[in-house]
Amino acid sequence: MDAVRVAWLREVLSGTEWLGATRRFAGVLRGSVVSHGGGLLLVGTPEYEPWHLAAHLVDEAAWSGTPELAPTLVRHDARPSDPAHLAVGLGRLEAARRGETLLVVVPEEPEPAPLLGRVHEARRAGATVLALGPGGGELAAMAHETLAVPAGEELDLDTVQHLVSAAAGENALPSGRGRGRFRDRLSRLTELLTAPPPSRW
Repeated sequence: MDAVRVAWLREVLSGTEWLGATRRFAGVLRGSVVSHGGGLLLVGTPEYEPWHLAAHLVDEAAWSGTPELAPTLVRHDARPSDPAHLAVGLGRLEAARRGETLLVVVPEEPEPAPLLGRVHEARRAGATVLALGPGGGELAAMAHETLAVPAGEELDLDTVQHLVSAAAGENALPSGRGRGRFRDRLSRLTELLTAPPPSRW
């Protein structure tokens, strides 16, 4: 989902609680990784790996000049032969320490018990735990902050992840390299998309 579609979605959701909820959650995420500076770990379940959220957070980290937003994707079936950015296994959660932020994305309850155990250990070691998912169960109880996306809501989990990642970059201060806020990027992109093609003469 590109910046124009995110802007359109926000327009559609104007007046609902979703905009405020996703921005608050994104603010907690951004504040945690920027203030602690320990890095962001992102994990899903064996059946649901949040690939798109990882990619969008990498983009937002670059566009907003906030490198702390770029996550390490932790995978349940990572193999040493995988590319480096896909080869981080669950053992990384065991190594989580104070100052690190762990974002857990689960599509449904109950959450896998082995994942819950590792998240619990990461929290005990001092990591900040954030959760995106149904909003109940053990994960919500152990998370420092939860954004609930119950089944049957008007938005699905994937759409909420797009809103969160966009808001995480939008709320960052502009960097010294001339990269602006989300609204500035959206304005430039809109101008580019609506401009007539350059003359060949």
